[in-house]
Amino acid sequence: EEEAAGATEMDFLRNLFSSTLGLGSPDKVLDELTLEGVAQYIKSGKCKNILCMVGAGISTSAGIPDFRSPGTGLYANLQKYNLPYPEAIFQIDYFKKHPEPFFALARELYPGQFKPTVCHYFIKLLKDKGLLRRCYSQNIDTLERVAGLEGDDLIEAHGTFYTSHCVSFCCRAEYNLDWMKEKIFSDDIPKCDKCNSLVKPDIVFFGENLPVRFFTSMKMDFPRCDLLIVMGTSLQVQPFAGLVGRVSKSCPRLLINMEKAGQADPLLGLLGFGGGMDFDSDKAYRDVAHISTCDDGCLALADLLGWKAELEELVKQEHARIDSEGKKEKSSESKGAAAKASSASAAPETKKEE
Repeated sequence: EEEAAGATEMDFLRNLFSSTLGLGSPDKVLDELTLEGVAQYIKSGKCKNILCMVGAGISTSAGIPDFRSPGTGLYANLQKYNLPYPEAIFQIDYFKKHPEPFFALARELYPGQFKPTVCHYFIKLLKDKGLLRRCYSQNIDTLERVAGLEGDDLIEAHGTFYTSHCVSFCCRAEYNLDWMKEKIFSDDIPKCDKCNSLVKPDIVFFGENLPVRFFTSMKMDFPRCDLLIVMGTSLQVQPFAGLVGRVSKSCPRLLINMEKAGQADPLLGLLGFGGGMDFDSDKAYRDVAHISTCDDGCLALADLLGWKAELEELVKQEHARIDSEGKKEKSSESKGAAAKASSASAAPETKKEE
């Protein structure tokens, strides 16, 4: 983290001198600052290392609320948990004293209850076509994994439900997704089998550090990026939001979101610092804002690339597969429950015969 902070300071000085001395005026990268311009750039063959940065907005069409939308966002609907303030549900100190609200919420939002969206499968399509370098996600819903991204394709910047650990520094025992799922849906507060301390999914709470891999990977990935696609995030949470400024000045940046986000602070922009998005000024040359839902934006881009039918077929096939697996799992659970009930009812009869 200290190295990352040092690199940011160097970026500040470099940009300050460039701006002050009028050096390094960037060339226009896209033929036009539109979705069409981005599609033409991808089709030109100049794109080999696409990075995606995604937030909660890519999962809302799956039925998972985002955090900050007025009225419908997660933070606007936490009154039933009697929190001192909405963000407390993700505060590590509050969690250690009052874990019940978090696990009640986890039961509502638990991975495995939702299917990946068109946007998730568009990212998978980028991978299949050899264009995706990596996807950096703020999400904890694991839908990128369900859609077919693997560990090396993915940086889960804010952690994941995929694994869990005991919170005790002396223990740190690891537990898998199935273990945590069983605890959460049995209304038990997950406690460590070894030391009886709390067990927490490996998601990053406020007050915790981001995964080390986030910092090591960003140093390799962002300088090599030749197209940055940002989707479904307000770009308000650091250090994730600052990643948009870590690509080279020649790298185009596409935002697909319900509103513009990540724009440079006017004062810092005068200093050439911050790397924020510039969609509208006379100096805009590489940033494109496509204002729509993430699914609609991905479908529109896929259409321009000639991939729309392929994307729609991928979504159809994968959703059918997930539905089929879900039915099998429910059938298996029903048979297991019936067997238990049968066993329980048979026991008294045996006793009676004796």
